[in-house]
Amino acid sequence: TATPKNKTLEMFGKKFTAPIFAAPLGAIDMHYGPKYNDQQYNAILVKAAAEYGSMALTGDGVDPEIMKASVVDMGKAGGMGCPTIKPWNKEFVFEKLDVVKASGIFCAAMDVDGAGLPFLKAMNPNAGSKSVAEMKEIVDYAKMPFIIKGIMTPNGARKAVESGAAAIVVSNHGGRVQGGVPSTAEVLPAIVEAVKGQITILVDGGIRSGVDVFRALALGADGVLIGRPVLTAIYGAGEEGFRVYMDKIVGELKSTMT
Repeated sequence: TATPKNKTLEMFGKKFTAPIFAAPLGAIDMHYGPKYNDQQYNAILVKAAAEYGSMALTGDGVDPEIMKASVVDMGKAGGMGCPTIKPWNKEFVFEKLDVVKASGIFCAAMDVDGAGLPFLKAMNPNAGSKSVAEMKEIVDYAKMPFIIKGIMTPNGARKAVESGAAAIVVSNHGGRVQGGVPSTAEVLPAIVEAVKGQITILVDGGIRSGVDVFRALALGADGVLIGRPVLTAIYGAGEEGFRVYMDKIVGELKSTMT
């Protein structure tokens, strides 16, 4: 529960400094400039987030070494982090989870909305949608708290609960998977009504201030993910940039709560 005296979040038995996590981003150098590639960006992010008392979710990609490198970085940070795996075929997902499990990582995630990205569907091994039964197999195999990212409907949220996931991220993948999707703020209240108390509810999408974080919590989310502003801060000043940005947004959240 958020009160002016309590801005922390307990999730999966671990207490975090604030209900604010770093969202997974991919193809860093292609999208944002050549200063960092995915591995370099994730290395800074994972360490900075863990030291702040937050957590980084890291992206997956067409290069399997990206996820492996982030798992190594999380291992150095005491296992604190959450690799996000694309919805590849089951065997490939299991291979990736083996890597995560071997390193004692805190939790794992899958951005199921990535199933709608045409370039992933065309790959070998390819990605695709997952039934509840398939998702349950993956969650059971993980043997760690598992987050399903990309939930946009109450029915999708119920399916995540049925699959045994520990948390969902209400997310439209930055609006990149399908044009014209609603904002996460529009769909969050109905999802909260459907599954609150049964699963941890996180949300991302355009959260840009502590007031926005407060709004998300007021609408029923347990915590938020923030992507691009964190990236901008790290491009500007590395680990220090992350700390400055988090101090800013946590300070705004405290002010708003007060």
